[in-house]
Amino acid sequence: MDKKKLKKIVPLAAVGSLAVANAIKAARFVPEKKEYEPIAEENVNLERAMNNLSKAISIPTISYPEKEKVDFSQFEKFHDFLDEAFPLIHKTLHKEIVQEASLMYLWKGKRSDLDPIAMLAHQDVVPVSKGTEDDWTHPAFSGFNDGEFIWGRGALDMKNHLMGVMEAVETLLEEGFQPERDVYLLFGQDEEVVANECGGAKSMMLLLKERGIHLDCIVDEGGAILPINVPGLIKDKNLVGIGIAEKGYCDYEISVFDKGGHSSQAPKHNALGALADVIKDLEAHQFKAELMPFIIEMFTNVGRSCEYPARLVACNLNYLKPLIKEIMKQIPPAASLIRTTTGVTMAQGSPAANVLPQKASITVNFRPMPGVSVKDVEDHIRKVVRNKDIEIKVLKAKEASKFSPTDSRAFNIMRDIIMREDNNNIVAPYLVMGGTDACNYEPICENIYRYAPYKVSVELLLTTHGTNERIPVSAIGPGVAFFKRYIRAASAE
Repeated sequence: MDKKKLKKIVPLAAVGSLAVANAIKAARFVPEKKEYEPIAEENVNLERAMNNLSKAISIPTISYPEKEKVDFSQFEKFHDFLDEAFPLIHKTLHKEIVQEASLMYLWKGKRSDLDPIAMLAHQDVVPVSKGTEDDWTHPAFSGFNDGEFIWGRGALDMKNHLMGVMEAVETLLEEGFQPERDVYLLFGQDEEVVANECGGAKSMMLLLKERGIHLDCIVDEGGAILPINVPGLIKDKNLVGIGIAEKGYCDYEISVFDKGGHSSQAPKHNALGALADVIKDLEAHQFKAELMPFIIEMFTNVGRSCEYPARLVACNLNYLKPLIKEIMKQIPPAASLIRTTTGVTMAQGSPAANVLPQKASITVNFRPMPGVSVKDVEDHIRKVVRNKDIEIKVLKAKEASKFSPTDSRAFNIMRDIIMREDNNNIVAPYLVMGGTDACNYEPICENIYRYAPYKVSVELLLTTHGTNERIPVSAIGPGVAFFKRYIRAASAE
């Protein structure tokens, strides 16, 4: 054969071979073949669960950063309601009120030599924004059930979760179940207060630590069951996210100073001009992005269930990491999964339009990734801002959590239950963007998972903390059933 023809054929043959190999690889890149036994139907008193959730929502247990604004009589009313609604829990479990209104229930197991498990939830909800009360289809604290949804503040965050846990425990008690391990129900009073240094959850953790309690595992609020159906990509699946860590939180005030004066004699640049350069420096120098192992595991799990063309990408993640990272950096929701985020949110200058500012400040909100400390954020600010005369003050801060393992007994129990409930579920670990009470328990627990077993659309999830928050009635029974199954399995030896 002619050498020139050979030179052309060899590269083409190599490309063709690679394409065929990738096609075969993608064809084999499917969910791991594991037979999950069909799960037994659970006894759930749906009518009672719905009625109790409606009543729970109707009690406005609102928390505020300023404790003097909190109406603790509403929390007392909520406690009385729980005692009445769940008589066997009231009779069987030991209840303590910690701090002003946090609830700690202990369900004694048969064996004291095994580490207990804990189910977390918070009683408090955020207030309804002033001026938006009339925008609700049904009043925010009505708990109205129209047959399709239960409406109101806390329907998704997170009285649905708290009441689901209570309903599950009450039903297990009715069935005569007693756990092998002790089971704690830990319901904080002020989770919605961002970066709370001395909240109810931390107080309960310190009390348990003082008593020498080490928890085997924790389940708190987190990922839901999201239906996904994207033509040509993935069809009729549910993405089930289990949060294995959560980002931190810190607000920094950054200020620059100038001599000020009258605006009629304004210089070329004043404090606000210098502050603009600070903002530009911060926005131009974002934190380094990194594809952590949970991202690869998440993409892999989802990719195996994608339709054939998409699997070509998913089965070559190791080779495509640089490209994937660059794409994710351009999409804010995706970028937040792979780096500490920087958000300039507030600015202050002079007190009057005709006065030059002597001090100009911005508030910058950072959400640190696990492994990035609040001190690291301050070091980053000082490094990337060229103006070294700035004043930096931390206003509020909470460190990011650690990662919990995806091969623990508790995680495997959750995954097994979820897959047995519906073989169209795709279980994937993920990073929680907001905060939960769970991070407070790291000193006494290594296996902390954030999962809300409720099937809801993305559209509904966006009503959390917003107008018309509501939960589908169809999600309530399965949520209670999951909690029953999990408590029964996780509290075993």
